[in-house]
Amino acid sequence: MYRFRPLRSVTIPAAALVTLLGGVALPSAQAAATARPAARTGSADCTATVPFHRADFPRVPRIDNPWFPLVPGTNFVLSGTVLGDDGELHPHKVVTTVSGVTKRLNGVTTLVVYDRDYEDGQLQEAELAFVAQDKRGVVWNIGEYPEEHEDGELAGAPSTWIAGLDGARAGVSMLAKPSPGRRAYLQGVAPSVDFRDCGKVMRLGQRVCVRIGCFRNALVVDEWAPLEPEGGHQLKYYAHGVGVIRVGAVGGVNQEVLTLTSRRTLGRAALAAINKRVLAQDRRGYRISRDVYRHTPRARLLCD
Repeated sequence: MYRFRPLRSVTIPAAALVTLLGGVALPSAQAAATARPAARTGSADCTATVPFHRADFPRVPRIDNPWFPLVPGTNFVLSGTVLGDDGELHPHKVVTTVSGVTKRLNGVTTLVVYDRDYEDGQLQEAELAFVAQDKRGVVWNIGEYPEEHEDGELAGAPSTWIAGLDGARAGVSMLAKPSPGRRAYLQGVAPSVDFRDCGKVMRLGQRVCVRIGCFRNALVVDEWAPLEPEGGHQLKYYAHGVGVIRVGAVGGVNQEVLTLTSRRTLGRAALAAINKRVLAQDRRGYRISRDVYRHTPRARLLCD
C-alpha cells in the first residue's frame, strides 16, 4: 500500500527534482543537498524492529493509529506527475479507498484497502492491500494483491505476496509512536518476488501545505527498497489524523511527486459499490495468482 511501484525506467534530471520540505519548494541544488542523507540511508538494509505476534491483533480489525487512520469508507486521492520515457511529465494519480471488506491472512484478520494507480488517465494497477493494527497501535502490511494493466487489459499480478506464504513476512506500515532517531524498520519482505521495503522516521514537526490545507506537525518517513538500489526511493509526509499527504522522490529511477488533493467519506451506496469491486477482484485472484493467492481464504464483508 502506498508504495507507488515504478512504471517506466526513467530518471528525472536534477533540474526537475524538487524535494518539498516544511511546505517550501527548495531550489534544485538545495534540494539535492537536503536529500543526500536520505539517499545514503536508502542504500542500507533494515531489520524487523517490532515483534509480530498473531495474538496481538483483535478479532475485528480497527486501524486508528493517528498517523495512519484507515476508516472504512474513507477515500483519498493523491495527484501529481511522473516523468515518462519521452522525457515529458505525465499526470499520475493514486486513488485509495478503505473498503468494508476483511480477509484473514497469516492468522490475522486484515482490512482490505483498494488502491488504483492511474497514468495519463489510464489504469495501470489495481491493488488489494491487506492491513491490520495490533493492540500496541502498530499498523502492519500483511500482504498485497496488485493486478497490473496494460493498454486497458489485465496483464496479471506477478508481484503478489502474502505473509506466511513462500517465506513472505509482514512489515510495519506505521509505528505506534514514530520519532526520529529510531532504527530503520522492515516494511515487508517476500523473497519469491524480490520484495523488501524499509522505512525510517526522519523528521517530525514539519509544516506542509497541500490542496486540502496546511499541516504544522507533519511526520516525514524515508522509504526505500534495498534490493532495488536504482528503484523507488521516496519521502512520505503524514499528517496527524489524516495519513499520507505528500510523496516526494529522493533518488533512483521512476521518480514521482504526489500530493493529497482530496479526502472524503463515501456514502453508503458508493462504499457498497467499492466493496463489490473488492470482492470481485478477490475472487479473480484465485485464477490470476494460482501459486500464491489461491491459497488464501475468501474475503468477507466486515459485518459478516
